[in-house]
Amino acid sequence: MDLSNLKASKGATKKKKRIGRGQGSGRGGTSTRGHKGAKSRSGYSRKGGFEGGQMPLQRRIPKFGFKNINRKEYKAVNIGDIQRIAEAESLTSIKIEDLVKYGLIRKNEKAKILGSGKLSIKLDINANAFSKSAKSAIEELGGTANKI
Repeated sequence: MDLSNLKASKGATKKKKRIGRGQGSGRGGTSTRGHKGAKSRSGYSRKGGFEGGQMPLQRRIPKFGFKNINRKEYKAVNIGDIQRIAEAESLTSIKIEDLVKYGLIRKNEKAKILGSGKLSIKLDINANAFSKSAKSAIEELGGTANKI
């Protein structure tokens, strides 16, 4: 067996419909497009969202809200999760790179440390933002909460 005698298995390939190639093809005349009208012409395309002249959905529903262009998106990281990592890896300081390394945030995300969970060891934590409860929990044990 070689490449010159390979064939597709039976039923794997179909012939393309040859539309508009005369009456003998069974698809001549109107070429499966019906009679007259814009849809039968070449180059026809209906606008997206067109509902036959009825007021389209995107215009019937009122506008509301806005996108704040100054919004800063933070990924929440709880001090309980940091405690677990610090104990397992015996760390004394946590940086953004460590949070990425252990899968708590992605590479280009900003981290906000939240106060959920218990913290029982002194840690120096560097992050983009801290909640009041997280900052007080870290500083209570003699650690530092450094905002980057």
